[in-house]
Amino acid sequence: MERPEPELIRQSWRAVSRSPLEHGTVLFARVARASLSLLSLPWQVMLVIDTAVTNVEDLSSLEEYLAGLGRKHRAVGVKLSSFSTVGESLLYMLEKCLGPAFTPAMRAAWSQLYGLVVAAMSRGWDGE
Repeated sequence: MERPEPELIRQSWRAVSRSPLEHGTVLFARVARASLSLLSLPWQVMLVIDTAVTNVEDLSSLEEYLAGLGRKHRAVGVKLSSFSTVGESLLYMLEKCLGPAFTPAMRAAWSQLYGLVVAAMSRGWDGE
C-alpha cells in the first residue's frame, strides 16, 4: 500500500481536530447506523486518529501501539469487520466536516493512512 501524503493529512486534520467532539460525533453517528456496538467509542477513536496524524511520516513507530490495540479489540469482542465500518465513517465525517475542501487527493491520502493503521492493528489481532 502506498504511503499517504502527509501534508494533505495534516491540513485536513487541523480543520477537523479543532472540534474533536463535534466531528467525532459525526463520525460515530455514521458508525452507529452501521454498528450500534461501536457507539461508545468516539473519543478513543479520535485520539487514535490524532496519534496516527501526529506520526504520519513515521507510522512504523506506532506498530507496537497499534498491534496492541488490535489485540485489545479482539479480546473485548470487537469484530474485525468493524474496522472497515469505522474507516468508511471516517471518510464520511471528513467529507461532511470539510465540504469541498475534502478533495479526491485528500480522500486517497486518508484511505492510505487508515489502511496502514488497520494493517498494523490486524497484525495484533492475528497475534503477530
